[in-house]
Amino acid sequence: MRVLVVEDDPSLLRVIVDIFEHESFVTDGVETGDEGYYLAEQAIHDLIILDVMLPGLSGVDIVKKLRSQSNKVPIILVTARDAVEDRVAGLDAGADDYVIKPFAVSELMARTRAVLRRRGTLGQEGDLVWGPIRLVPSAKDAYNGDHLLNLTATEYQLLEFFMCHKDQILTREQIFDRVWGFNSGSATSAVDVYIHHLRKKLADTDADHSLRTVRGIGYLFKGEPHV
Repeated sequence: MRVLVVEDDPSLLRVIVDIFEHESFVTDGVETGDEGYYLAEQAIHDLIILDVMLPGLSGVDIVKKLRSQSNKVPIILVTARDAVEDRVAGLDAGADDYVIKPFAVSELMARTRAVLRRRGTLGQEGDLVWGPIRLVPSAKDAYNGDHLLNLTATEYQLLEFFMCHKDQILTREQIFDRVWGFNSGSATSAVDVYIHHLRKKLADTDADHSLRTVRGIGYLFKGEPHV
């Protein structure tokens, strides 16, 4: 999974990034509200950890802008202990939860898991589950029921992105930026090639119906949740 951390204190930013990377998240970290909003607007992250007080756009401003664009990414605010009005404003704007500085690592990760469970992304065991398909982030393994799908690293990243954004249309550009990166020398046509490979492996277990093409736009992942 991929998380965006927006925090203007470089030391705390490094700590939070290290926490999530230790938990097998791919992590992007920036120090200003404007940088944070730019990256969040690309809609390639599965979670945003967002400080309220930032240079440029505030955390609350970012939440409001994202929600006005129907961006549903889970957001956890990081706030000062005495900033009750900031917490209220952030939650009213559409944030999913908050942690208060200083916070324990265990609390941040517990709130992360709780938010992702409420969104239907994580199962109770910390796996990603959608219909019969289950991903184990710590091992980068994918299963359909008890059947191991034997995905490549790129195929796993594609399926993970779809499962974290189920029932949302993802454009080829979003998928490319998420899996290959903004500065990749590959072409967006790689998206179609690798989705073809992924579909073949899903078809072997009768799960390919979950991944649908939206003509002229991109792809949509659907299915019945069992979380």
